[in-house]
Amino acid sequence: MHPVEDIRGTKSGLLANKRIVVGVTGSIAAVECVRLIRELIRHGADVYVVMSKAAQEIVHPYALQFASGNHVITQITGNVEHVWFCGKTQEQADLLLIAPATANTISKVALGIDDTPVTTFATTAIGTGIPVIVVPAMHGTMFDHPVIKKHMKALADMGITVMNPRMEERSAKIPDVDEIVAETIRTVGPRTLENRKVLVISGATEEHIDDMRTISNTSTGSMGIEMAKVAHHLGADVELWLGMRSKPAPVYLPTKSFTDTASLEKMITTLKKVDIAMVPAAIADFRPKTSKGKISSKAPIDLHLTPTPKLLGKIAKKSGFTVGFKAESRVSDDVLKERAISRMKESGANLMVANDLEKVGPDRTEVLIIEGGKDLRVNKMVGTRREVAGAIWERVLECL
Repeated sequence: MHPVEDIRGTKSGLLANKRIVVGVTGSIAAVECVRLIRELIRHGADVYVVMSKAAQEIVHPYALQFASGNHVITQITGNVEHVWFCGKTQEQADLLLIAPATANTISKVALGIDDTPVTTFATTAIGTGIPVIVVPAMHGTMFDHPVIKKHMKALADMGITVMNPRMEERSAKIPDVDEIVAETIRTVGPRTLENRKVLVISGATEEHIDDMRTISNTSTGSMGIEMAKVAHHLGADVELWLGMRSKPAPVYLPTKSFTDTASLEKMITTLKKVDIAMVPAAIADFRPKTSKGKISSKAPIDLHLTPTPKLLGKIAKKSGFTVGFKAESRVSDDVLKERAISRMKESGANLMVANDLEKVGPDRTEVLIIEGGKDLRVNKMVGTRREVAGAIWERVLECL
């Protein structure tokens, strides 16, 4: 057994039973391909590699054979490898991922030129109708060439996904591996949320005491980020709203920031209708009267806290389907369920996710998923945030 089996599916099964061909061309970004291939495998993919001659001068085929666990194709032989993987055969690949794609390769693919193994695979895949993702990587001046821009548009017009590079140090660099993997999952996955607009609101609000000090909570926004990632994987048009102190969101998720309940309420007021709203945000229940300047620390102070507006109901009025979240601490499942149901009825949410903070770990959590409607249903889920996020979306899709 090849050592690649030790990592297959260790992060998820989102690419299980998917055959992905990675086309590697002669950009220095080819050195990132070992990481990319291994990450695809960690999500369950079976990866095969085809290389141009120029790519072989940057990274040795043995390295990519080790990374993938499969023989690397470096030339088209009598075995007609391009037809075997990208023709109309029972063994055809689910995706051709050209990463990195040089300016030369992009132009050749756009013009139907196939004088390298990678471009021959591309011509065959396009003719067959196999999905193709192109990941440009080149010097910035090459990326800005009007003909290269024209050829990238031509690829997009053919239905090929052309990813945006990272523009750094005057270069169009290959995107982060996680971004490429996310686009791969989105492309070959079930796309059960395609054409649906999804809003995820996560993280904590911060209520000002004075110009320097705030009252907040310990939310990192992690659950909401996982919810948004799953929605993206399923083909949704996702927008993520995050509290200012949250963990960084992946660059491929369009993100807006909020600070306190007032700023969040203002964002909700201007919100246009969405199909689904997920609200794992830790919105403050109370806020103090704000003092201008900085309060002196030489004497004790008393803070008078007043309740903040309940925003979940306002969100529900602008959403076709709303998922609320209810957090408690050190309560029984029965009490947790009762309070979550009460909150669901008050807000008009369609589904509630409730948890006890005592049962939340660094990456594992336990939740009750409560579905409204005529027949109230309650399901308990224990797992990583990624697993719980997936389970919540499964329940939402069953309700839609």
